[in-house]
Amino acid sequence: KLPVACAGQTCAPDAPLAPRTQPPTGPFPTRRKGKTILVTMYGEDGFMDNSRGESIYKIIPKKVVPPIKLPMHRSAHDGRKPPTASTFHTKGTTQPLVSNLSGGCDDKPVGDLSARTMGSAPGTARNLPTGYLKRRTEQVSPLSEVKRTNPDQLRPTTLSARHKPPVPSRHETPIHGLVTSKNFIVANAVENILATPRKGMGIDKDYLQKEDYGKTPKYLAQVKQDIQDEFNYIRQLQQQQEDAARSLVCPLEEQERLQLIDGLKAKWEQVNTAYQSGTHLTKLDTIGKIKRKEKYEAELHQIEKDIEKLNRKNILVNAHM
Repeated sequence: KLPVACAGQTCAPDAPLAPRTQPPTGPFPTRRKGKTILVTMYGEDGFMDNSRGESIYKIIPKKVVPPIKLPMHRSAHDGRKPPTASTFHTKGTTQPLVSNLSGGCDDKPVGDLSARTMGSAPGTARNLPTGYLKRRTEQVSPLSEVKRTNPDQLRPTTLSARHKPPVPSRHETPIHGLVTSKNFIVANAVENILATPRKGMGIDKDYLQKEDYGKTPKYLAQVKQDIQDEFNYIRQLQQQQEDAARSLVCPLEEQERLQLIDGLKAKWEQVNTAYQSGTHLTKLDTIGKIKRKEKYEAELHQIEKDIEKLNRKNILVNAHM
């Protein structure tokens, strides 16, 4: 690089400038008020770079070295197979947390979940209006042309098995004049005479002599016993419920019953007096009058029903109250 006395610093007024080996192309050093300020910018080649104008150092362009292109990496594994021991494609399914542990899956362990909640959009399964079969798009060769050009296409690929023997040809002449001397009638008679009788033939079974004749089968007795046990169990449950309900109630004493009747009668007289005070009103022109009349009538009816219940015999009340 160029020797410089002062670079970006304040120099003395009498400090000499260093000589240059190349003609300067940038800003020159200037002396102003006893101070010399040198501002110089250098390029990569060691000389001053004048980016604002032309330079002879930039006439010859640098040689561009193209980068070496490495061969494309091609994996030895199939990229379409799912990864081994991965958690992909397991969200929202009953599959385990890690799928394809063995590495033998040729496809995704769990299928894609697209359009499984609300279904596909309406109209996605419809054929395109422009995708119809057009005229002369599929040429089918006639039968005569196929027979002439490619007769092997008409032969079946596999032949079905024969279920019947083939028909004899006209050159296969059958044997004539075969006569047997066997007497089939005599042979059949001798065969039946010498045959051993089959087991149980000629013996009529007497069902009246059986051991269990006229007796009830054992399985019916077992069924009757099961039904009786079930009935006894149900009856036992009902008895337990009745005993539990009987322990919760007790008979009402006669003195207490008479006191209740007297109290209900006094209550009835009080409500009836209030009810009779409004019977002279022939026109119920307000909602309050209507509601008041209905309330008195309902109370009188309920009190009369309670008095009727208390006049019965054997009144049971809750024992824990």
